[in-house]
Amino acid sequence: MEEHLRQLIRSIPDFPKEGILFRDITTLLKDAEGFRMAVEAMIAPYKDKKIDKIVCVEARGFLFGGAMGYLMGCGVVPVRKPGKLPYDTEKQAYTLEYGTASVEIHKDALKPGEHVLIVDDLLATGGTAKATAELVERLGGEILSIVFLVELLGLEGRKLLDKYDVFSVITYE
Repeated sequence: MEEHLRQLIRSIPDFPKEGILFRDITTLLKDAEGFRMAVEAMIAPYKDKKIDKIVCVEARGFLFGGAMGYLMGCGVVPVRKPGKLPYDTEKQAYTLEYGTASVEIHKDALKPGEHVLIVDDLLATGGTAKATAELVERLGGEILSIVFLVELLGLEGRKLLDKYDVFSVITYE
C-alpha cells in the first residue's frame, strides 16, 4: 500500500526554490481510492485506542484530520496561524530557517486528560508539530501520537519530536 500511495504523490523539482524536491500530495488527494487508503493507513495503528480528539494542523492537516475524526467518531480541533481563530487562544512560537512563526489553538479546545492524536500531512523539520504538541500539553491533553502521511527523513524532524510517538505512512530520504 505504501508504494501505491507513493506513486500517487507528484515530485516537483526546484519548488518553492532551487534545490528543493517538493512532494505534492494534491495528486493523491484527487484520487478517491488513494485518499481513502491514506486516511485508513493513518488511522490503522489507533483503531483500538481511546482517542478523544484529533488535533489537526493548518491547512492540509485539516483534510486528513477531519476524515480521521469522522471515521473514528471523535472530535476535531484545528490549530491555525495567528488571528484565524475567533475565540480566546493559546499561542506557541517556533523557529523557521529564517525567523519565527506561531500557531494558535482555542483555549477551550481540550479538556485535561483527553487523549489526542496530532495530525498533519508532512513532517519536515518538525517545528510546527512540536509547537502544536506544546499547545496540546499546555491545555492538559495527553498526546498518544503525532501522525503524518509523509515524512522527509533527511530533514530529521523526528529528532525534534523525540519525546513523542511519531507515525508516518510514507517516508522519503
